[in-house]
Amino acid sequence: MATIAFIGTGVMGAPMAGHLVRAGHDVTVYNRTRAKADAWADTYGGQVADTPAAAAMGKDAVITCVGNDDDLAAVTLGAEGAFAVMRDDAVFIDHTTVSADIARRLASARALSVDAPVSGGQAGAENGKLSIMCGGSAEALAKAEPIMAAYAARIVHVGDPGAGQTTKMVNQIAIAGVLQGVSEALRFAQASELDLAKVFEAISGGAAQSWQMVNRWESMGEDRFDFGFAVDWMRKDLGLALDEAKRNGAVLPVAALVDQFYAEVQRIGGARQDTSALVRRLPK
Repeated sequence: MATIAFIGTGVMGAPMAGHLVRAGHDVTVYNRTRAKADAWADTYGGQVADTPAAAAMGKDAVITCVGNDDDLAAVTLGAEGAFAVMRDDAVFIDHTTVSADIARRLASARALSVDAPVSGGQAGAENGKLSIMCGGSAEALAKAEPIMAAYAARIVHVGDPGAGQTTKMVNQIAIAGVLQGVSEALRFAQASELDLAKVFEAISGGAAQSWQMVNRWESMGEDRFDFGFAVDWMRKDLGLALDEAKRNGAVLPVAALVDQFYAEVQRIGGARQDTSALVRRLPK
């Protein structure tokens, strides 16, 4: 059993922290909105702290799952941040999707740091089946992996500090292009007055198959877009990828185009709908 501080009990963090409790760990949570932390404690039975530092004091591990670079800096390096009080041998694990720059900055401040963004969405968090891509030292990962195993289906050490975040950018770039293709294919099928269920049966077992097609084809055809990972979040992630591409020289024409398509979805009211709402900008 480990003593763990979990900072950020949103739609992803809350179930992940819950899996840690179920795995037998002693978990204390902090959330900027206290009511969410209290609701988590009512559900899972852990403790609630008033500040990130109070949560992190004396713990074996500190885990964050917050909103963006600024949020992450505040809960780690801020006046009441976790880093000021963490034990030297405690491991820091960040599941937020943020820039590679802040991941490297935090690793410079604490050697035992793992940038560990996740893929799998809300359902993956709730089911304990997330894929986690990790950047950091082998020593840090050795401490982090047994803890993350409580909510992970796959944990891959992809490289040095920051590599987890850049790998998550690869993930989002790939998803963006696939979703645009699925959206166009769906609208083409509708314009051709085809039976969408039969089309899916015909093509989903071949080269066109993707996770997005298998899991979103039917719901996209029914205009249902309530599956967790919001358009707002995808735009944040694509923005991180586009910024990193300016630094490393990569050319991302499709990602840049789909990012602008998502901006259109935001303007028509789809900001909090899931990423498959990309299809909404295409006429039926």
